[in-house]
Amino acid sequence: MATSTRPSGLPNRFCLPGFRPRRITPALSHQSKTKVIVIKISVVIPSYNRRDLLKRALLSVYSQTSLPTEVAVIDDGSSDGTEVMLRREFPQVNYYYQDNLGVSAARNLGIQQTTGDWLAFLDSDDEWLPEKLANQKAALAANPEYRICHTEENWIRNGAQVDVPKKYAKTGGWIFSHCLALCAMSPSTVLVQRSVLTDIGLFDVRLPACEDYDLWLRITANYPVLLVEQPQISKHGGHEDQLSQAFWGMDRFRISALQKIIDAGQLSEQNRLAAVNMLLKKAGVYLNGVIKRGKTEEADYYRQLIERYAMDVH
Repeated sequence: MATSTRPSGLPNRFCLPGFRPRRITPALSHQSKTKVIVIKISVVIPSYNRRDLLKRALLSVYSQTSLPTEVAVIDDGSSDGTEVMLRREFPQVNYYYQDNLGVSAARNLGIQQTTGDWLAFLDSDDEWLPEKLANQKAALAANPEYRICHTEENWIRNGAQVDVPKKYAKTGGWIFSHCLALCAMSPSTVLVQRSVLTDIGLFDVRLPACEDYDLWLRITANYPVLLVEQPQISKHGGHEDQLSQAFWGMDRFRISALQKIIDAGQLSEQNRLAAVNMLLKKAGVYLNGVIKRGKTEEADYYRQLIERYAMDVH
């Protein structure tokens, strides 16, 4: 069931914060005797010319001790035989094709085409450990007030496991401030109730990178996050087509996301000040970089941006 339809218009609104920050009890592991909740999980996997890596990702999904309700692969314009491989080896997968519109548009199409009340994302170069979904369902059963859950992860670089830097350690609860410096949640670890995205909106297709950073800011400003403290995925890196290696100055996309959520005017005062201070910090570092590269026009833009937001903290 192939389609090349462009996703419908992106919701451009933010949910007013409905809760105040509070301390969160860590998630229980799947090894506890907590009853697992019965939920319909749709898995969304975007892929672009990663036929062999996609096969590994799908094998990890179908090796889950608790299987999802449906799996959707969004082919973002591949030319490497992805569709042929899927038809032959994974006929149960719901396959959708779109022109090369980027990862945000691909994920959004998957969200729109699936029906589960919970959504799990998996990047085509990552893989889940066998009890990933079961452990998240057990954690949610023990903490039913949560609408989003993520997990710790293992890092694999060029085929070997490496230590995860401390700054990337995951945390739970009201984590908006923790999400400001860098992307504090990995898409491949996230299990989120569809209603959250109905409230918050989908991935921003205008961002060529850091689209997940933008979404996590919008979500964590409004919802507490549940953490499964044990690694549940293997996050692979070191290959040439990683999006994080495709752009110089990735912080310019984070600055744009910060500007957007600040200007929406719906953050608590504490979160607004934290976001403004982070914007000023990132914009200052980025300004020094463009000055060194002789980008005069871009430097002028960031000087004006810093001057504008500096007024908000005085």
